[in-house]
This record gives sequence, structure tokens and C-alpha cells, in this order.
Amino acid sequence: MHTLTIGPLSLPITFFLILVALLVAAGVGRLAGAGQRTGVANILIDMLIAAVLVARIAFVFIWFDTYRTTPWSMLDIRDGGFTPWAGLIAALLVAFWRAWRRPALRRPLAFGLAAGAVAWGGLFAAIRLMENTTLPQAPLTTLAGEQTTLAALAQGKPMVVNLWATWCPPCRREMPVLAAAQKQETGMRFVFVNQGEHLTTAQNFLSGVGAGLDLANVVVDPGTALGREVGSGSLPTTLFYNASGRLVDLHLGELSAASLEIKLDRLRSPATFSNLSNKERE
Repeated sequence: MHTLTIGPLSLPITFFLILVALLVAAGVGRLAGAGQRTGVANILIDMLIAAVLVARIAFVFIWFDTYRTTPWSMLDIRDGGFTPWAGLIAALLVAFWRAWRRPALRRPLAFGLAAGAVAWGGLFAAIRLMENTTLPQAPLTTLAGEQTTLAALAQGKPMVVNLWATWCPPCRREMPVLAAAQKQETGMRFVFVNQGEHLTTAQNFLSGVGAGLDLANVVVDPGTALGREVGSGSLPTTLFYNASGRLVDLHLGELSAASLEIKLDRLRSPATFSNLSNKERE
């Protein structure tokens, strides 16, 4: 499960985990400091803000050359471009600084952070155990009307699977980025799986608005079986499978060139291409 669906709204499960961890940390911190009438909720919010800002700044700095051509995109955090270790360091520095200034906060803050970390880790582990990390078997239909599967399209190569729809603005905005990567990364398969729409709808889009994209491996999934199998009700969703057909990364929402590049790096790892070479020799 990668998204949490509440009515018409689909949220990344990571947001839910962070929210639960913050609530647990705030609750335990308040209980631990009850005798001193101290709470840690404000500190936790400051830590979260610092983590998000620093993680984004670090990511943009690392991938600055990619953002250079479109500077405004540095502010668009919807591409999921964050450097977790930088954000974690920033959050811990805020916690240490606030605890150093107010000794009375040290005990409730320590207990709260420990409880929040345990809550996040436990839920994360439970969700990972429930995840299907193997290549989905949902039947798909090519633009020529023929039946196929992701395994048949992969042909033993690392694969990027993009779930999209013609009515989805972020899907359409990220397509040029994926199209450029498809042309450049000849050792990988890129597959564009239209979700919930008829074959003619996808065909009309690609011959009209999307005519200049020149996408290969476009298939349709009218019943959204693939989205359900991978546990994502959010569009766009992009999944990254290694040559063995195992899920190694996932992105919910619009991809930028930088956020796509960092995920493709995982598919370019020596282990991935070692698997690929072994398959090709068989």
C-alpha cells in the first residue's frame, strides 16, 4: 500500500506515517512533562519545518545543474526532491538547540522523539511487509489492441512504469521528462500505463496534444487493475523495477528531471546490470 485513500483524496502513505509519528511524539512528550507543564508540540513543528527546508535546499544544491534551466522549479516541492539525511540532521539540531536552551524540555523531548521514532518504524515495517514488491501480473492492452503484461514488455531489463491518465495535469507535465529519459536510457524499458480510460481516449491524446512526445510502450488498463495491484490510487505514480522484476523505488506525484535522475541511478547500479547481463547470457 503506497497511498491512503479518503473519499476522492489520495495521500502518500509516508505523509500518514509522519503525521502519526508527530502525534505520538507530541502525546508522549506532553505526558512525560506533565509535572512541569511542558509540551513539545511547538518544537516538533519547528523540527519538521527545518527538516523540509534543509532537505529541499540540499537536494537542489546536489542537482543544481538539472534545475539550472528551469530555476522556478526549485520551489516546486511536489517533485519529491528531498535529501533525507540533511533534513534529519537539521531536525536534530533544532531539537538539541531547544533542549539546550530549556533544560526542562530535555526529558519530555527525548521521550517524545523516542516514541515517535518507534511508532514510525513499527508502522513502516508493517506496511513494507504487506507490500507487493514483485512485478505485477495485471493484463494490459497495447495501442494496437493486443494483450500484454509488464513482464513481456520488460524483456529482462530494468523498467520504469508510469501510471497516468489524459485528464491528469501533472501526468501531462511530467511526460516530456519521461520521454527524454526513454530516448536516453536505452538499457531500460519505460512503460506508460493509462489508468481507467478507453483505448481510443489514449490514442486520441497521443495523436493530438501528445503527438510531439513520441512515446514507446504505451498501454491501457481500463479497469485500473495495475493501480490496485501495486497499491496506489494516486496519479501520476511511477514505479522502478530492477532487471529481476523487483520494485526498488517509487514516486508519487509529478517527476522533475532531478527527481527522476536520482531514481534512475538506483537502476544503473552494478547489481542491477549484473542481473541484466546474466539474463542476457542465458
